[in-house]
Order: sequence, then C-alpha cells, then structure tokens
Amino acid sequence: LQVDLWQPSSPFHIVEGTVADVRVPQNTSRSLLPYLQQANIQYTILISDLQQAIENQTGVRSHRNRRSLSGYNYEVYHSLEEIEDWMHYLNRTYSDLVHMFSVGKSYEGRPLYVLKLGKRSRPYKKAVWIDCGIHAREWIGPAFCQWFVKEALQTYQTDPDMRKMLTQLYFYIMPVFNVDGYHFSWTNDRFWRKTRSKNIRFHCHGVDANRNWKVKWCDEGASLHPCDDTYCGPFPESEPEVKAVAHFLRKHRKQIKAYLSFHAYAQMLLYPYSYKYATIPNFNCVEAAAYNAVNALQSAYGVRYRYGPASSTLYVSSGSSMDWAYKNGIPYAFAFELRDTGHFGFLLPEMLIKPTCTETMLAVKNITLHLLKKCH
Repeated sequence: LQVDLWQPSSPFHIVEGTVADVRVPQNTSRSLLPYLQQANIQYTILISDLQQAIENQTGVRSHRNRRSLSGYNYEVYHSLEEIEDWMHYLNRTYSDLVHMFSVGKSYEGRPLYVLKLGKRSRPYKKAVWIDCGIHAREWIGPAFCQWFVKEALQTYQTDPDMRKMLTQLYFYIMPVFNVDGYHFSWTNDRFWRKTRSKNIRFHCHGVDANRNWKVKWCDEGASLHPCDDTYCGPFPESEPEVKAVAHFLRKHRKQIKAYLSFHAYAQMLLYPYSYKYATIPNFNCVEAAAYNAVNALQSAYGVRYRYGPASSTLYVSSGSSMDWAYKNGIPYAFAFELRDTGHFGFLLPEMLIKPTCTETMLAVKNITLHLLKKCH
C-alpha cells in the first residue's frame, strides 16, 4: 500500500500511541481501510475528497482579483510568478524601506529573491532572517512571509513597535526558499515537498532542503534514499538553494541575531536542537522568548502552540536550517510549524490565512522585541 506520509515526515518517527496523517489514492483507500480495521488501528477520514479540496484552492481563479498590485490580496495563495511580481512592485514603490536582491539561482535557474526591509538609519544594524517555503507544499509559509512585509509597510507610521523594529533592525525576508518545488506544487503535484534537482541513478527528483545543511548531515531523521521525502542529498549543501542561503548567512553571521523559518503544519514553535536531545547554552533566553511568543500568539484567537526543543517537541531530525543557523553563531534560531494540527493539513483553506498570519505576526513581533532587549 503506497501512502504519502504527511505527519510525521518520515516513517522512522511513527511509534505506538502517536497519530500519523497519510494521503492515499482513491483506489488504495478501498484496501487500506479493511486492513486498518483488521489490525485494530483506529482511523478518521479527515478529507474525503482531496481532489475537490485542491481544486478549491488552485482551480478556477475567477474570484482572484488580479487587479493592480496595490490591490494585492493577502488572503489568497499566490503562484511564484505573482509573488515575484509583487516583490518587484514593492521594490519600486517603497524604495525607502525595501531593497530587493537575489542570493543566487535555483537548480532550474530561477533567481532566489530576498527582500531587505528596514530604515537606512545607521550604517551598522543587527538583522533578522526570515524564510518561508523550504518545503514546497506548505503554502501557508509564503503567505505569512508576504503578510509580514505588508504589515511592516502598512503599520510602520502608526505602530511604535513596528517603527522601532524597522529603525533598529534590518529584516531579510525570503518569501519562497524552494522556488522550483513551489512552482511544481502549483503546476504538477500539489503535495510536492523537496527541491527539483535530478538524481541520475534513481530517476527521482529533489532533496529535502531542510535535511541538506551541514550540521549532523544525514544522521537520524534523514534518509539516504533519493526517492524518500526526507532525502538528505548526495552531500551537504548539494542544493544550490541551500548553498546560496548558507553562503549569505555565513557572510552576515555577525549581523544576523535571529533566524526564523516558517513551516506547516503542527502548531509549534521549535528551537534547537533538532538533531540531539541536549540543552542549548543560551536556553534561558531562547526559552523565555518562545514562551512569550506563544502566549502572544494565543492572545489573538486562543490557538495554543506547543513550544520547546525540536528534538523532544516534534522529532529528531538532522541537517536542518535552524540547527545550522544556531551552530553558525545566530543566537536565536526558531522554526514555526503553522496551522493546523491535521484537519486540513497542507490544504489550509484561504479563509484561514488571515487568522493564521495575524496570530503569527504577534509571535514574530514578540520575538523581535525580545531581541532588542538585552537577555542575560
């Protein structure tokens, strides 16, 4: 029985007493369900017609207002082309606060765009790195990155906290990290996760861009098989996207004080380590930041996030960007797992973009303001 594992990301993490979310083709479900009953495994059907749910998101885009970019709709999912047009537009329109640049090219030759956000108030400023869409199918990530930029630009004049953030810090925001995979999830396979690099021997595409970093590379929680969803790649930084971002972060490691990466789904705020059960040296500061961020997030709609070290809160995984950032001297490294906890999974409806981004925004502002205060 071929199933696509949604949660956890690897079969190694399936243990007795935990929940696993799987996607199965229609014809497989006919044989899977009797099998589960026989094995006495409880199950719930969360989405009975997945095809319909996909078409509701990407189908006929008649309701999509493709008006001018000034009327850009932040409450729908956008294709890569739309997101890139939007970035170019902001670069032209808000030249005092936005600077767009590319850190390199993807496997398929697409530019890897980053927005640098902030007032050019002084020559040297600390910075925060934010990336979204390392995993292609996690569409709520890129939606949040766009939301963050919108909020920053719209409230800069009126919100003293935002003003302080943009005056004292730079934000490097990468709305779509895995551009090839994201594009592919729009055009070919909605549930694609990896990059799109080719593997000659196995005729499988892609590497898990969050298992490809040079930190305990290809150890526990990563796979050596090119066809697996958690394939770590032939060597660390084999993926041009990972290599380009790692190079940029290394070059600016003294300036960048926080690394925030946005994923879905699980409703968690995770910090290092992912690859081992151990306490980080600056645990107290990071733990306090996480605790306060999760409380801020909950204040909006009552949504509770679990928080803690990734290894014990989610599962052990090696070669992750968050661990790498932390190991390379960025003291605050976090990975968000946004909504939900499985009811919609990767198909979070567009009507939930606004509440999800609104609450996440509170958490991110909270972490950023924590950063500006000295923590001992």
